[in-house]
Amino acid sequence: MSKSNILFIINPISGGKDKLKIPALIDAHLDRSKFNANYSFTEYVGHASEIAEEAASKNFDVIVAVGGDGTINEIGTKVMQQNKILGILPFGSGNGLSRFLKIPMKTIQAIKVINDFKVRVIDTGRFNDKSFFNMAGMGFDAHISSVFAGNKSRGLSGYLKLGLKEMLNYKPQTYHIYIDGKEYVRTAFVVSVANSSQYGNNAHISPNASITDGLLDVCIIKKFPLFKIPVLAYHMLNGSADQTAMVEIIQGKDIRIVRPVNDAIHIDGEPYFMGKELNISMAPLSLNIITPDYEAAQLPDS
Repeated sequence: MSKSNILFIINPISGGKDKLKIPALIDAHLDRSKFNANYSFTEYVGHASEIAEEAASKNFDVIVAVGGDGTINEIGTKVMQQNKILGILPFGSGNGLSRFLKIPMKTIQAIKVINDFKVRVIDTGRFNDKSFFNMAGMGFDAHISSVFAGNKSRGLSGYLKLGLKEMLNYKPQTYHIYIDGKEYVRTAFVVSVANSSQYGNNAHISPNASITDGLLDVCIIKKFPLFKIPVLAYHMLNGSADQTAMVEIIQGKDIRIVRPVNDAIHIDGEPYFMGKELNISMAPLSLNIITPDYEAAQLPDS
């Protein structure tokens, strides 16, 4: 059997974790009867995308993102465009897509998932001109992503501290949301468009989301008093956000959102600045990705 050429693209700053020893760890545990391994470290924002594009146009069959959701997005976009196969070694702050797919957070176990080489095809989304794989949105979470991008205290604790500080001054906006032609007008704290169920760190905004149903979940966190933050957090962490009146979830394929002002958005946790009108669509079964056993990778319906 011929070996697959595999490239590990390593983001050295994602998740605030040292990754200089990752190549040696991979060398020790990767199945060399299946793979010829190569490594590349990113050096600046956007570098992962450049490396992945060059690798995908050459003879690399599998390209592995070693980082978080933002790194996965950069690499996965190029992998999808060239119909290659994406692998993941989770090293981000939240690891939303990896957790949803049940990819182990322990690196050696995640390498073994790559060794098993079970390739599935999953849905992806498109937000204006950018692809997303896990979650995209606007409102408070996009605002926090934008502020957090310039913050040196990466990781969950830094994110939470910043979030609590910013929440005191954030004003919800009114959105005109068109889902498959039907209009919804909502004053919302957050509008997230979910492909998987969670932001990361097992905070599930859309507990029943599927990556193979051809639908996106528009998750609207309504305006709420700040004293209810612990209630919302409880529902998100125990997978019952769909059971609280603070959250409304509407599924669809073609989504248009009109908001009052040009503002921040986030795509897989990375901040961008876009205009008042946003067009979101679904690309069914468009990304080849290595996951654990398919059934184990799906969240329960309840």
